[in-house]
Amino acid sequence: MTKEQFAEVLAAQGISLTDRQKEQFDHFFRLLVEWNEKMNLTGITEEEQVYNKHFYDSITPAFYFPFDQVQSVVDIGGGAGFPSIPLKICFPHLKMTIIDSLNKRMSFLQHVAKELGLENVNPVHGRAEDRGQEAMYREKFDLVVARAVARLNLLSEFCLPFAKVGGHFVALKGAEITPELAEAKKAIKTLGGKTRKVETFQLLEEAGERNIVIMEKIEATPKSYPRKAGVPAKKPLV
Repeated sequence: MTKEQFAEVLAAQGISLTDRQKEQFDHFFRLLVEWNEKMNLTGITEEEQVYNKHFYDSITPAFYFPFDQVQSVVDIGGGAGFPSIPLKICFPHLKMTIIDSLNKRMSFLQHVAKELGLENVNPVHGRAEDRGQEAMYREKFDLVVARAVARLNLLSEFCLPFAKVGGHFVALKGAEITPELAEAKKAIKTLGGKTRKVETFQLLEEAGERNIVIMEKIEATPKSYPRKAGVPAKKPLV
């Protein structure tokens, strides 16, 4: 996907990029490649692949969820800034928090935000299980996003504690979501969530199937969740 095609497919979805936003995406690509030589951020570095598999993929939730109607967003396991940075570029009003357990990635994200002139980007080092129990972050966000971090039952325990009651959790998942949804049904209910819809689509240029799972937080998450760091992965809710 060329930069021009990227802008065109977003425009077709109602997201029209300004020249400044196009420059920000270009700058982000160059920073990603530059820093990737020093630290492992991504295995995808070819420009057209980055635009399709990272940038476009990160923005697809906005085709199904009204990002213009939320303010505070947290990206759990945000890593190299996906989906947080592309979403922030497209929706500059968002107050974006990015939580990741690798501290060196926080340096990269701080540098990206500064270089791109992005305000209200807050990279936070820590594990979701720990931060999700802290009053500063627990049930404080209109929207939680996560991309390809873990299976849905585990991911729900990482993410739903951050959403306000009445807020949402949007998970960016790969192909074959039905078994994961069935496996995660009890966990989602236990954590105060309810699955509202699942959108299935194909990435462009035959880059594979994707699923967007949209959950609403309908009840407060019980205080015992998330459990201590490492426990959810060893004993996922089923």
